[in-house]
Parts: sequence; C-alpha cells; structure tokens
Amino acid sequence: MTPLTPPTLTPPKTYSLDEYRQLEETAEERHEYHNGEMIAMTGGTLSHARIIQNLILIIGLALQTSEYEVYGGELRIWIPEHHRGLYPDLSIFQGEPVLNANRQDEVLNPCLLLEVLSASTEAYDRGDKFRFYRSLPSLQDYLLVSQTEPVIEHYHRDDADRWALATYTGLDAILSLPLESLEVPLVQVYQGVKLSP
Repeated sequence: MTPLTPPTLTPPKTYSLDEYRQLEETAEERHEYHNGEMIAMTGGTLSHARIIQNLILIIGLALQTSEYEVYGGELRIWIPEHHRGLYPDLSIFQGEPVLNANRQDEVLNPCLLLEVLSASTEAYDRGDKFRFYRSLPSLQDYLLVSQTEPVIEHYHRDDADRWALATYTGLDAILSLPLESLEVPLVQVYQGVKLSP
C-alpha cells in the first residue's frame, strides 16, 4: 500500500511594489497591497454605497470653503511603516494631499479615515487595518460606520497619542468632528438606507 502524500500548499504569488502599481492602474477591480500580496477588494451593498454617498455629500458641502478636502474610496492611502496600500471608504485631508513619490494615486497624509463596516471586513477594519492606519502621523480621526443600524464609532487621537472612543447611536444622534467644528446628524447619514428593525 502506497502512503498518501499530503497536498502541497502553494504560497501566494508576491508582487514587487512596481508590479502592483502597474497592474492596479489597469485593473477592473481594486486591490490592496499587503507587503507583496495583492488582496482583491470585496464588492459593496446598496446600503454601503448610499452611506458613503450621503457622507461625501454632507461633509463635502460643509467643508467646501475650508482647508479640508474630501475623497471617496478610489484613493489609495500608502502606509510606509507597514509597506501597504489601502483603500478607505472615505478620506479627508487638511490642506493639499501629500503624494507618495509624486504618484497621483497614492497619498500619505489623511487627517480622517472612514470605513463602513460589513460582515466580511469588520474584524479587519477594527483590528489590523486600524493598526496600520494609526501609524500615519497625520491621522487624527477614524470612523467606523455600521450599515445595519444607526451607529458610528469615532476614534480620536489626543495630544498624548492615545485614541479615545465616542459612540453615536440612534437617528437622533449628532456626530461631532473637530474639522471646522463639524456636526453631522445620523439621520442624514442614514437617509435612504434600509436599517435592521
């Protein structure tokens, strides 16, 4: 009798940063860069898309005459310390975005990043992704937005480099952000979104 040979696991293909950037420029779907690996981004839901659309409209209009710039999920944030390129759902920059090596598709200095949570990404958004984002010296605020109930978690970095959490719950809640003392009613964030009963 011939002994069974255990299957061999093929390690994931790795890409140089230049290969990744070249492929990403023409790819039909977005990929994050994780220290040599290309990770495909999952598709979103109607609720996910509506929340981002509402936030860009609300925050973009409120900040349009300020020094802040608001961008959606097509802009890649480069994390030098962890050698990663990540796509948040929304990014805000104070002043001009600082380009990574003069690339038009990678930036280094967001002051606020936002992720809309989903079942497949929630653990990552709360864990490693937040850890990667925290390594950016410019980042002051991180928002996690539920797409099933009106809940927004706001992490803010204080002067001692500690992150404090404030949670906003319910459609009557108002999210307070330190950008131009901006206040965002959750009822506007969730307008048109089908929430869980």
